[in-house]
Amino acid sequence: MIEYLSGFMLPGREKVLRETLANRTRYMTICLENTYHPQNASALVRNCEAFGIQDIHTVETVCRFTPNANIVRGTDKWVRKHPDTPSLVGDLRARGYRIVATSPHADDRTPETFDVEAGPFALFFGTEHAGISEEVVAAADEFVRIPMCGFVESLNVSASAAILLYLLSSRLRASGVPWRIPETERDEILLRWMRSTVRDSERILRRGGF
Repeated sequence: MIEYLSGFMLPGREKVLRETLANRTRYMTICLENTYHPQNASALVRNCEAFGIQDIHTVETVCRFTPNANIVRGTDKWVRKHPDTPSLVGDLRARGYRIVATSPHADDRTPETFDVEAGPFALFFGTEHAGISEEVVAAADEFVRIPMCGFVESLNVSASAAILLYLLSSRLRASGVPWRIPETERDEILLRWMRSTVRDSERILRRGGF
């Protein structure tokens, strides 16, 4: 199907899709608990898109995750919703992720000292005012914080995410770990992107016998 649909795309567009996908990662993923400001939700989605994070996980037990559609422009399609925090934590652990809480805590790490090579990790961000839940604190394998040297003690959740995503994704890409999405999964994502890009793609595929 990929080969067939490529005949209905400009070569430049297919090249962009493949190059973008080659820089995507699931080694690091992002988890959001009850983000209630639409502007923060939008900024978080765009941050993940900018730094090549393929999946975003949300818990909406208190409020819905509602990014502005005009701002995210379809990039929120990779958001995976979970019924509650324990379900999300259990799902991530089953797939080999470390649970990393973004909060000052005993024995915490900074973006420079956090070990990106110790295995896949999920960064948890809490609500705008209360921060991460006690459930995440109890479940966390590690904690990471952004050091502050001014009068403020914390940053907006989307600003914190942008800083951590940039620093940790840069270190990850410079490391020797297999951070790229496996080729078999890449084909699945590429096909999904191509179906969204090619006009009337479903009709075209049926016509081609798929």
